[in-house]
Amino acid sequence: MAKRRPSGDGMVRKREDGRWEGRIVVGHKENGEPIFRYVLAKTQKELLAKLHRDMDIYQDAQLTEDSRMTLGEWLDRWMEEYGAVTLRPNTLRSYEQYIRCYVKPYLGGKIVSRVTRLDIQKLYRKLKKEGRVHDHPEYGHELSDSMVLRIHAMLHRCLKDAERDHIVPYNPTDGVKLPKSNYKPKQVLDREQMDAFLAAVDKNEIWRDFFYTELTTGLRRGEICGLMWRDFDENAGTLKILRSVNVPKRGEMEIGETKTERGRRTIRLPPSTVQRLKERKKHAVSQWIFPEPLAPEKPVRPSAAYYWMKVLLKEAGLPHIRFHDLRHTFATMALENGMDIKTLSAMLGHVSAATTLDIYTHITSDMLSEAAAKIDRGLGNEVAEDSAEANPLTDFQPVMRRTRKPGTGCITEINDHLFEGRYSPTWPDGTKHSKCIYAHTREECEEKLKVLIQQLNTERKAIQDRMRGIPSPEKLTKKQRQIWEYMRLCPDETNYSTIAKGAKVTRHTVAKHFEMIQKMLGIQKTAPHPLLDCQTVPLIV
Repeated sequence: MAKRRPSGDGMVRKREDGRWEGRIVVGHKENGEPIFRYVLAKTQKELLAKLHRDMDIYQDAQLTEDSRMTLGEWLDRWMEEYGAVTLRPNTLRSYEQYIRCYVKPYLGGKIVSRVTRLDIQKLYRKLKKEGRVHDHPEYGHELSDSMVLRIHAMLHRCLKDAERDHIVPYNPTDGVKLPKSNYKPKQVLDREQMDAFLAAVDKNEIWRDFFYTELTTGLRRGEICGLMWRDFDENAGTLKILRSVNVPKRGEMEIGETKTERGRRTIRLPPSTVQRLKERKKHAVSQWIFPEPLAPEKPVRPSAAYYWMKVLLKEAGLPHIRFHDLRHTFATMALENGMDIKTLSAMLGHVSAATTLDIYTHITSDMLSEAAAKIDRGLGNEVAEDSAEANPLTDFQPVMRRTRKPGTGCITEINDHLFEGRYSPTWPDGTKHSKCIYAHTREECEEKLKVLIQQLNTERKAIQDRMRGIPSPEKLTKKQRQIWEYMRLCPDETNYSTIAKGAKVTRHTVAKHFEMIQKMLGIQKTAPHPLLDCQTVPLIV
């Protein structure tokens, strides 16, 4: 009599054909019946090894009855139940094409729970060699690396949901070796090229406002095409990004949501852009800020914007770039001009600041020049320091040591070509307001930090001098004192909402006591000082 195997160790028997067969439970149906996984091997030893391997894989899977469907059936179901809800129209169409042309012909008939990492690896290898449906005159039937990466992204997403729904024991796309990305390098216009492009843009009455807005906001092509006049607040100088225009190949224009949830945002415009849009609004004949020239009831087509960008680049004598490269140009120039990473990330609609640093900042000619100068200095050669002559400073000298002296700020190396300088002085009200600057070398960052520290210290001293002549109120209530304290620090602020936020009271309370506190402080209504305006955002102008 054969020895009984321990519970949970599967079933093993020898078949009449001489092979060994094993069986383990990998899940249960809705009625409670077990779902079995069968394994075959030539010897008992080989079978037991396979069984133990599968038991480790399926131990916590608890597969459902849906695990018996084919990969093709699961992909169709995923597209219907998941993709149609979460994917943008263009992405949905691309996924449908990938499944129909590249996945189903090779793996569509295999049981989804039995698809292995090796199967996925073989699929990618086959697609790379002979995946192209139509013969290409140069590449034949070879599929590009970028297309294989897109197919992988789609499969990974679909099978991740299958793993979560207990249809597969694990995601077989995890750990697969992928081809290296061969995306074209991003191109950024330097300052001279920017000037040449803007000069060409100004000559075109139809498109001058469109491209000026793009260069000062860095919006995605679909986002700038989808702007409406109700999104523009000319008094606040802000612009809401709420939608995106998309035109599929040989399809009708679609107006949908932004690329990501963070893409729905409100940005502050530079004064020059606000003024241009104000002038444009006076002659507006459409609800769209940038309508189709021949059909103003519709927004401008993204393809038309791309076409005219190429025309203007040619007129300016500049090399061909993609429309998205204007967004890269804006991001890089914004950092060069002192915009902090978090603000830039919010303006671009990124999920995290890491995306901004990794993708949208590039090495410029100034950075290369500085690198060459550093090499010369390393060899003991003299290098002219023009920047030091342009910004002579004597009041503040940074201390080049590991622990910096108090009052000298701090410098952080963000990545191999970007440094952040930060100064956080204590203001007369006892709070700290940090200011940041950015540079491509430590030496340049030190110089910019000198200027920043000098500016902020001068401002602090002016506020302190002004506050010395203001007597302390005695009979004010708690809320009145909070408003008094804020207006004493920011005497030029007249916006009730801003004061209410800073004083931590309601707007109604500010409106009630504003004039009285103004008289107490002897404040005259003047324009806000840029260093005291907490809402000021440094932009390209």
